[in-house]
Parts: sequence; structure tokens; C-alpha cells
Amino acid sequence: MSTSDLNTDAPELPESPKSAKWLHYPGDANRDPGRARRVVLLAGDEEYRSEEAMPMIARLLNQHGFETIVLLSQDPQTSQIDPDQRHYIPGMHLIDGADLVIMQLRFRELPDADMKHLVDYVDSGKPLTGIRTSTHAFAYRQESTSPYRDWSWDRNGGFGRNVLGETWVAHHGRHGAEATRGVVDGNNAAHPVLRGVEDVFGTTDVYAIRELPDDSVVLLRGAILTGMSPSDKPVEDARNNPMHPIAWLRMRPMPNGPPQRIFVSTMGAAHDWSSEDLRRLLTNATLWQLGESASIPEDGLEAPIIGHWNPTPFGFGTARTGFRVDEIYAGHPPPDDASPPPPSTK
Repeated sequence: MSTSDLNTDAPELPESPKSAKWLHYPGDANRDPGRARRVVLLAGDEEYRSEEAMPMIARLLNQHGFETIVLLSQDPQTSQIDPDQRHYIPGMHLIDGADLVIMQLRFRELPDADMKHLVDYVDSGKPLTGIRTSTHAFAYRQESTSPYRDWSWDRNGGFGRNVLGETWVAHHGRHGAEATRGVVDGNNAAHPVLRGVEDVFGTTDVYAIRELPDDSVVLLRGAILTGMSPSDKPVEDARNNPMHPIAWLRMRPMPNGPPQRIFVSTMGAAHDWSSEDLRRLLTNATLWQLGESASIPEDGLEAPIIGHWNPTPFGFGTARTGFRVDEIYAGHPPPDDASPPPPSTK
């Protein structure tokens, strides 16, 4: 990340209350395009550092006027952020008032009372965004009697297949060795969500996709690269012919109302969001999901990094732990962390 990616003119972020169990950035009813509409972001995965990425995305959308709330997996005893805690994400009731939910979950099994807020939201047909591991967001034990056990990734595709369009299949690129270059799908290059999106790179590998539903629109396909650098070339083998989708939209049919507007990106490790055009893709998609494609500028929405940004490389056991929610309001990890910043992937 270069310093030019930072919005130094953005207003100073207020401090979060010491007792807070979620991040809350109040919206601005007089600021377009957000107009204080509520976006709730869910962070809970063990590998891709969603606990770092979702707060940054929340600050970005907040600068466009949205009210944003980030709910994070936590230790129920200490209230410290814990991406390995599969059963506790406080604040799920705040989904009830959301205009959009953005989720990056992996193999969660939440209490039924908490899950009901998300299930009711999805069943309402309101817009939904799924990032990376959300294709396999839930994993229920075989003996589970939960009414939501069929959302498990291994039960006929579960939530991922039936709502987002695909469940977990496999790593199509070599995990941790072959990065991804986003390539605009030529059939849909004129779609408004792709405005200003030209240069997308991420260190995560391409996920395997079998076949998306007929109501899907592929925005980006993933070129598997020979290494982990933005300058690496695509591999010259059958895995790139054809390239698998890495970002798509769905107009998911609903039984009692208009189709549900869904955006999915299988890119989404914290480092991936250092790509300005990946951030722009998500912000553009937000307006499309809210039915305001005409408001997307020809060069796309501005997508600067707001606040402190020093993402951790993906991997199990790499989370920087010991932090409460109030300590990451301006960025996770907090600004006094001594780790060096990542290279720019603008």
C-alpha cells in the first residue's frame, strides 16, 4: 500500500466505547450515495483475516455515507476478537435493520437464536454479499438438530450453493503459491459494477467453480499466476482454459417478491483488499444491489483505504490476537503494531 491510497482528508474517526462488542460507524443521511442506510458486515474465518478486512471495508463504505456495523467472532469470556471461535458473534440482532449484509464467514455454527436473524434477512430477499469462504460459511455437526442445519456446506451445497451460487469445491490454483489476476469477463464488460475496474490482483488462489446458476452474471474470471507477485505471468496450462469465475452477481429468484441481488467474490483475504480496483468492485456492487446502478460514476466509485491498514498474510494461526473491538476502531491491528506494511498492489 502506498500513502497515496490513504484518504488523508477523511474526517477523524470517533473512538469506540470501551464496552462495545461490535464496531459502529454512524452514517450521514445527507451524504450520497449512502444516505445513512445500514450495512452490516460479518467477520468470522480462521484463515483469511476477515477480522482485519471487514472493518476497513466498513470505514470505506462509511465515508460514502453508509451506517456500517461490523460483527466479529469473539471469545465469550474475554470479549477479545477470536477468529477461531466458531459459535459466538455478538450483535446478530443488528442484522434486522440492515439494508445490505456483507459476510465473510467460514465453517460457523452459531446458536439458533443468533442464526435466525441472518436466515430471516436472507429469506426476506434483501441484498447480500458473500466474500471468499462464505461459499462454505456454515458447518453443522451431523448430529445437529438445528432448524438451520441444511445451511451446512456439506448438505446438498448448503447456503453457499443454494444462495450464493456455489459451495466449497477445491483450490483450483495452488494454495499459497499461485496468486490471482482478475480478468474482466468479455461478455459483461459493460456492466455498471465493472466501471473503473481494470487492475485486480490478490495473493489468494482461484477457487474451483463447477457451474453457477443460470441467473448469474460473471464479472471477473481468475487467471492463475505462476507465483505470488503482481508481475507474475499466467500459468500456461489447462487450468486457465477456461478461467474460473472469481466475482459474479445473482438475481436469485424469490417466492414472494423481486429477485434477490447477490454479489460474490472468491477473492478476499485481507491482503487482496490492498487492490484498489477490488475495493471499487465491491463499492460499485453495493449500489447495484441497492438498485442504484445509474449512480455509479463512469470511472467507478472512489475506493480509498480509510484509517490504518497493515494486513496480515493469510494462513491458519496467523491472527494477531489479544485485541478488543474498541482497540481496532481505526484499524486492525492497531496503528502501533510494529510489523512492516505490505507492498503496494494498487
